[in-house]
Amino acid sequence: MQSNQQPSAGQNAGSSTNGQALPNQAAQPPKNPNSSQNSLLISEIRDDMSVMNDGSFRAVVACQSINFDLMSDRERGGVEYSYQSFLNSLYFPVQIMIRSQRVDIGPYLERLAKMRRDQDNMLLGVLMEDYIDFVDQLSQEANIMDKTFHIVIPYYPTGDINSALNNSRNLLSGMVKPNKQTNITIDKVTYEKAKDEIKNRVSVITNGLFQMGVRSAQLKTKELAALYYNFYNPDTAVRQPLVDFETVTGAYVRKGEGVANQPHLNPEVE
Repeated sequence: MQSNQQPSAGQNAGSSTNGQALPNQAAQPPKNPNSSQNSLLISEIRDDMSVMNDGSFRAVVACQSINFDLMSDRERGGVEYSYQSFLNSLYFPVQIMIRSQRVDIGPYLERLAKMRRDQDNMLLGVLMEDYIDFVDQLSQEANIMDKTFHIVIPYYPTGDINSALNNSRNLLSGMVKPNKQTNITIDKVTYEKAKDEIKNRVSVITNGLFQMGVRSAQLKTKELAALYYNFYNPDTAVRQPLVDFETVTGAYVRKGEGVANQPHLNPEVE
């Protein structure tokens, strides 16, 4: 009978404590602690929410911009007052994220060049060539930037204040050291409560922004995946976007209704 104790540092891993030989186990390759998978803070994306590794939840609201400089003094005062009321109405922390990204004109120029080759009118072809050269030269001389505006809405099941303080204290350490992949378990009651609370918080944000004239909408599950993909792959996201899963089709077999005709089993049919 073999012993269930683990071998000590002075024992051989291939033998048991009573001298009987044990089968040698294949050595597993060590995991790379510097892999990109260990640096991700997201555990799962589902139901228009991001489930984080610490068990908290995130929702993202995309916002459109307004031209504050072209407003009159009365309109500016109304927007500022609405913004002040919006901040005072929040009972949870939020993160306002403004991202500037350089626009890749390459796909647009390729599409114009294809239209130019299919153009039969000589005059329109010459005008299109001049326009393509102008846009190409403009993109090389100046950085054409695109700004996006998002509001991140968190929800911590254990309490917003304590979790926000802990996250702020461990911010630098979390950025320097890779996070270990841990399996989190969330019960159904907590998950349903998080869905309801996220829905209420999104409603507060969208209604408050509407009072300022800012149009907003919550990002769905597929839009969240595209957003994170764009953040982690800024160079390839423009030329290699995510697949549109709604257009993906596959063959499947469905069981028919009734009984199939089987003449070879009927003795009366020759």
